[in-house]
Amino acid sequence: MKWNALEEEQCSVARTVAVIGDRWTLLILRDCFLRVRRFEDFQARLGVTRHVLADRLKKLVRYGVLRRVPYQERPKRYEYILTQKGLDLHPVMMAIVHWGDVHMIDERGRPRLHQHKLCGKMFDPVMTCSECGEPLSPKAVHVHLGPGADPSSERPHHMQRRLDNGVG
Repeated sequence: MKWNALEEEQCSVARTVAVIGDRWTLLILRDCFLRVRRFEDFQARLGVTRHVLADRLKKLVRYGVLRRVPYQERPKRYEYILTQKGLDLHPVMMAIVHWGDVHMIDERGRPRLHQHKLCGKMFDPVMTCSECGEPLSPKAVHVHLGPGADPSSERPHHMQRRLDNGVG
């Protein structure tokens, strides 16, 4: 697997990592979901170099995760707005937040709480089956090759058993 050609792999994880798989991109996305929109604001919040920030924003625009919208003419300046493709990353970001809230907090507790606007309650993101609504865990899922898979990518049976047992 070549790091600079991940988007060509027959693996959805590899293709996604090609787009969002570095720390600066994930932190930019975090800030986008916190409604940060402008280059200077990203830079001030993240402390990232202008070159790295510009590179990551260009990549997110190129992949259709963000769109670049002018907000000032002289000099020309832009805001970066999440597209529907970008908004579809919300469950991914919430899963990362939840993992951090469970495994990485200190004695002060969670740095941010999330409130559902509809019911007004604070919540923890949970993963449920889109068909029956039951909670999901790794042991409750079987993975099968899909129509876009390369049949030669099938794992040997002994490896599949390891995955079914939550290992691997």
